[in-house]
Amino acid sequence: MKKSKDKLGKILLNEKVITEEELKKAIEVQKKEGTKLGEVLVNLGLVSEKDIVVALAKQLSIPYASYSKGLLKPVLDQALEKMVPEEYARRHTLLPISKHLNSLTVAFADPLDLITIDNLRHMTGCEINPIIASKSDLQRAMDEFYGREDLLKDAISDSYEIEEFKVEKQAEDQNLSLDELIARAEEAPVVKLVDLLLMQAIKDRVSDIHIEPFREKINIRYRIDGVLYEIPPPARHLLSAIVSRIKILSNLDIAERRLPQDGAFLVKVDKKAIDIRVSTVPAIYGEKVVMRILDKSATPLDLGRLGFEPKELENFRKAIFSPHGLILITGPTGSGKTTTLYAALSEMKSPRKNISTVEDPVEYKLEGINQIQIKPGIGLTFAAALRAFLRQDPDIIMVGEVRDLETGQICIRASLTGHLVLSTLHTNDAPSAISRLIDIGIEPYLISSSLIIVGAQRLVRRLCPECKEAYETTPDLIRDFKIKQDLLYKPKGCPACNHTGYRGRVAIYEMILIDDKLREMISRGAGLGEIKKLVREMGIRSLFDSGIKKVEEGITSMEEVLSITMAGEV
Repeated sequence: MKKSKDKLGKILLNEKVITEEELKKAIEVQKKEGTKLGEVLVNLGLVSEKDIVVALAKQLSIPYASYSKGLLKPVLDQALEKMVPEEYARRHTLLPISKHLNSLTVAFADPLDLITIDNLRHMTGCEINPIIASKSDLQRAMDEFYGREDLLKDAISDSYEIEEFKVEKQAEDQNLSLDELIARAEEAPVVKLVDLLLMQAIKDRVSDIHIEPFREKINIRYRIDGVLYEIPPPARHLLSAIVSRIKILSNLDIAERRLPQDGAFLVKVDKKAIDIRVSTVPAIYGEKVVMRILDKSATPLDLGRLGFEPKELENFRKAIFSPHGLILITGPTGSGKTTTLYAALSEMKSPRKNISTVEDPVEYKLEGINQIQIKPGIGLTFAAALRAFLRQDPDIIMVGEVRDLETGQICIRASLTGHLVLSTLHTNDAPSAISRLIDIGIEPYLISSSLIIVGAQRLVRRLCPECKEAYETTPDLIRDFKIKQDLLYKPKGCPACNHTGYRGRVAIYEMILIDDKLREMISRGAGLGEIKKLVREMGIRSLFDSGIKKVEEGITSMEEVLSITMAGEV
């Protein structure tokens, strides 16, 4: 692929697609958001998707294939379909067009995705000849080539096909009345469309569904094992009906499109109740919706299945069955902290214990445990709920997060007066949690007196057991990471894992059980570096070392551990 010296912006300027002022504006946005220039230009409404694709074709000196001109019609050859399975093609938005000798022509939405091109080369045994096409054109062509219309298309009646031409150019259905919104939201095709989105998401183990409005299209993305994947979207003009349908299900105000709203509803699949949490926010092209799927059955609330190493699990169990004290789990959003605490509560639950939680929001409903969701708008904050709990004869209290000094002080006070308190913090590693408590204003001697155990965690993707590939450990890996196994495993991809090479996630931990030496060090206000040094001398694994252990056990890949842990230098 021969790349032109001209940058994308210059090509668009030369073609008079954009002005210099528009390009400057887009570059400023690109620097702030860190996204591709083409995406920024489309999102700002300055160019169309086709404009970007045509410009990229010129920049890369590769052919541009248009659906309307019949250039995205693959040769009728079943071998092509077998070489590039549908799941893989849809996941990476590509389509095999033809094969000649050992050369396979493939249309890509992103021909600069060299990793996918390399994977495709290994998967097919062919040299790849890339051409470029728009995502929307590729999705239409894939529907035809793989012999079926997409599920979302099936949900839309012929009447919408007629209407599409009339309303496609409208910026947004901002002028629809409340009655019209309700009527459109309750129409059978829209009801079926939303149902199918949810059913497919639950089937694919999706944690979040993102519905994102842009000028000429809707983006729908599923988050699977922590990674977002695009799926073929419905027509742009259906946005208001889809959003209104979701709002009706979640008991939100469908007439309010200027303010963020939060709601929830319940779906039942095979007699299994699944909570759906909904968040809507107003964006420039309409309302963006995110639905979080809380499937308790898909989340193991069993400490033994989360990913603890035997010694870590022994120490954590020792801590949670202490009569009093403070237990902290740290990590970024989405690292599984709440699941770890829920699993601990499930194990601690007993008719002889009064357990209460204060959360934002309540992720899963736990039988036999008193759960409260905070409502800051009416004054029910973490601190207010904690003060109320302390008047209710508690044994064990779980606090969703220590966000401020007041909450931290009440947690410490409760743990020092005969209660066991569990909570979370946002820090990169376990030792940093101690520094964070000091930073928000808690005295070191109080921390040393109350803290029992502090753990940091991350989630890494599990290698698919159906297709993971063994390879010999290289001298570099042995030297740099002290790998002890002769064989490691890497992802390959198969239908069982949607050709990602991974299926499910497992936690890696750094667990510090506070001993007398650490207590003394914390009490005298030792620095973070000194604490970290002592922790390593105690033989406690860092998050990275825990990840390497999972690599040696064939549970995850080296690449996954590096991407998850090295970003935060943990």
